[in-house]
Order: sequence, then C-alpha cells, then structure tokens
Amino acid sequence: MARKVFFSFHYERDIWRTNVVRNSGIVEGSAAAGFHDASLWEEAKKKGDADVKKLIDKGLIGTSVTVVLIGAETSTRKFVDYEIEQSIARGNGLLGIKISGIRDKDGKTDVQGAVPARLTKAGAPSYTWDRDKFGDWIEAAYKKAHPQG
Repeated sequence: MARKVFFSFHYERDIWRTNVVRNSGIVEGSAAAGFHDASLWEEAKKKGDADVKKLIDKGLIGTSVTVVLIGAETSTRKFVDYEIEQSIARGNGLLGIKISGIRDKDGKTDVQGAVPARLTKAGAPSYTWDRDKFGDWIEAAYKKAHPQG
C-alpha cells in the first residue's frame, strides 16, 4: 500500500537527489517540509524559527511515514531534529535513506554524511538508496510504528 511520506532533507545541497527519490513513483503523495515551493521555505526562514516550525508541522499533516534523506550535511541541518521529533510525536514510521550516491544534475555524486543522531536514537533504520527496495522499507517503517495495522 502506498503511504503518504514526509521527506526531511537539506534543500540547497540535496534538492536534485531528493527529487529523484520523490519522483520514483513509489510513494502515493509526499510532503517535504514546505519544499514544494522554495519561496515558502525562504519566506518562513526570514520570519524566524517559529514560522519554519509551523511550515514543518503543516507538511507533516496527513503523512504516515517520515523519510530522512541523508546527504553530506543533513545531520547538521538546523531543523532535522525537530522534524524527527515531530514525526515521532505524531506516530509516523521513520527511516533514513543515504542519498549521496545519487547523481545530481551535473552527474556528480557527493560524500556521504553522518546519520542524524536523533534518527539513530529513535531506533530508525538507515539504508542506502535502492529504488527496488524503497517501497518495502517505507511499509516496514509504517508497520514498526503501527504494529496493530
């Protein structure tokens, strides 16, 4: 069953790789911390942390799984812990996907960054991007968070 997924990622560095994952046809619908429109994210950042958190909270509505797309600098993003904590609070399934091996618009890969500590602390698994396994990983994360169904 396709799940609605919230994607947590480093916008400036990983948007190309993120779109490869988001457009893979695996998930039914997706939210991306307000990143469907970069101008919304930039406007929220100008207003302050509270507005960024509101944008993240809005992006999580209706999702059942959160995928942290782990690139070179994801673990150092200011709001990654908040996104993970809010995902846990709402009962979302949680997993990490290492995306540095996905080629960007220039055909280049990137160095692999660290798995965010909060993701590890939550006991969430992390995998290296594999389109063929992605749907199974999402479903497993959902079932781990919702063992009754």
